[in-house]
Amino acid sequence: MSYNPGAMEDPTQLAQRITTSIQKITQCSSEIQRIVNQLGTSQDTPELRLQLQQKKEYTNQLAKETDKYIKQFGSLPSATEQRQRKIQKDRLVNEFTTALASFQKIQRQAAEKEKDFVARVRAGSRISGGFPDDGHKEATLVSWEGETLPQTQMQDEDITEDELRLIEERESSIRQLETDIMNINEIFKDLGMMVHEQGDVIDSIEANVESAEVNVQQANQQLARAEEYQRKSRRKICIIILILAIAAVVLGLIIWGVTKN
Repeated sequence: MSYNPGAMEDPTQLAQRITTSIQKITQCSSEIQRIVNQLGTSQDTPELRLQLQQKKEYTNQLAKETDKYIKQFGSLPSATEQRQRKIQKDRLVNEFTTALASFQKIQRQAAEKEKDFVARVRAGSRISGGFPDDGHKEATLVSWEGETLPQTQMQDEDITEDELRLIEERESSIRQLETDIMNINEIFKDLGMMVHEQGDVIDSIEANVESAEVNVQQANQQLARAEEYQRKSRRKICIIILILAIAAVVLGLIIWGVTKN
């Protein structure tokens, strides 16, 4: 997928692209859920974890690009289809939000499983926090809550090479999962702001339409009053002309009578 904010696309095609991306996110989330359910079991293998990492990266990229597509869809110019466009955008935002929430929930489950694993290894190896700093191994672990633990000295037999490697891998996975979860939170914020701003725009347009309707009604009333005024004026003119005509006739008769006498 690619996103070009400067390109103008057909709304129907862009909406279909968003719908397809949401469907892919939902499908990937189901596949990731299946893999997460296998973590910590006999089926937990390096190949399985590589597959999990690839699917997570792909789904996160899908989420970012879908967010951009929805923003582009909301910014497309519209004339007579503004309300219909808003309804369609709201539907896409709701579907996208649902898909993101499901994906984020699975990421949290994966992070909890990794933390459980680290805790079990530490407990089994009598680790009270950190790695030895005796010159053989130095490292920093992330605690259950994600806080950095201080380094303490311990004997080499308390932790094996394999356990150290597994803990490092799991903690790296935890940090990446927490970063991905925060990125999804940012997308949620973007969606919330976009819906709010777009709603204000629609409300403003509707208010302007209502105002225009009122103005049209007032104009019609004024035209009706003007027409009534013109009709009354014509009636007055006709009456005046009739009065003048009668006066002229009467005056003519008087003059004719005087002249005849």
